[in-house]
Amino acid sequence: MFKCSSNNCNCHIFHKETLEKVSQELINDEKVNDIVEFMKIFSNDTRVKILEAIKDDELCVCDLGHLLGVTKSAISHQMKEIKKYNLVTERKEGKMVYYKLKNKFVSNLISNVKNELEEGALLWEKP
Repeated sequence: MFKCSSNNCNCHIFHKETLEKVSQELINDEKVNDIVEFMKIFSNDTRVKILEAIKDDELCVCDLGHLLGVTKSAISHQMKEIKKYNLVTERKEGKMVYYKLKNKFVSNLISNVKNELEEGALLWEKP
């Protein structure tokens, strides 16, 4: 057992080798902040539905609005947020703009979380 040398605490360290190993492998603060910022894309149910809807097929704002039961304005607002993360391709055909996910990373992430929820592996106290 070792005494913590930090000025912030007066605790005992029981597993020094493990603590040192974990400390070396810990993600740095800048990367943690980047991860937290990226995960904000999933903090809105309409955005998650849009991402799920365009995972395999191109859809325009009108079709997305109809599919999700929201206004074109609401879809456009959420697409503006999604585009900040560089997650979609955009194809214009006349006045119509079609969107599709750029890669499978986001759809795989959504699918993995959905599967874990269905299996009961992700549980938390819901408000």
